[in-house]
Amino acid sequence: MLKSFDVTKKYGSTTAVDGVTLELPPGHIYAMLGPNGSGKTTWMKMAAGLVKPTSGTITYDDMNIGPATKRQIAYMSTEPYFYSWMSVRDAGKYYGDFFRDFSDEKYRMLLERMELTGDMKVKALSTGMMAKLKIAVTMAREAKVIMLDEPLNGIDLIARDEIAYTIRELAGRDVTLLVSSHLVEELEEISDSAVFMKRGRLVLAGSTDDIKRQEGKSITDVYRDIYGGGEALHEGGLIHRGDRRDKSC
Repeated sequence: MLKSFDVTKKYGSTTAVDGVTLELPPGHIYAMLGPNGSGKTTWMKMAAGLVKPTSGTITYDDMNIGPATKRQIAYMSTEPYFYSWMSVRDAGKYYGDFFRDFSDEKYRMLLERMELTGDMKVKALSTGMMAKLKIAVTMAREAKVIMLDEPLNGIDLIARDEIAYTIRELAGRDVTLLVSSHLVEELEEISDSAVFMKRGRLVLAGSTDDIKRQEGKSITDVYRDIYGGGEALHEGGLIHRGDRRDKSC
């Protein structure tokens, strides 16, 4: 299980993540929601071991995040990370050199689904095609935690449907799949749990069914309430929002 306990990250006088306590059991697709600057990317980078918390701890299976946990956690960043001279085939080999759990067979399947071919040049890919490539190399790993940071950005509606189908298909009972986005309606269709971040703080977390039942509205409308100046939602976990001791989804 991926756990975050009172995690804070500061950059000088700016607090990017503020005291986040959260548990993400496997077997679920989590939508991490919030506008730009809400702390989603910073928290995911800390969980991936790319950034160290200023205070607090993040663990996976009770191990502190570090070299050992990177073998179990796959993270797709928003930034491109391939050399321009690479082909799509080279990108797979490059990723396979870094991660022993990279599956060439799964990678070929994902490329076919994403309508990419091995001979395509990275430098010639459109924004949407690059997004598909990043998803393919990340989800070709046999990782226990898969985190996709804004995977739907720059992708047309049909491609989003393909990616959503792929995410649902590859999610497993022993996998924690976390997808961050501000495209709420698309994530509401594929996720069974939601995590709302605002100004670096966790404001609401739980199963989508429980949140919709408690609030009497869709996840999209809950999003509007939290970030659009609608009916206020108090901080804290699902059901008992004021109780910050347990933020388990």
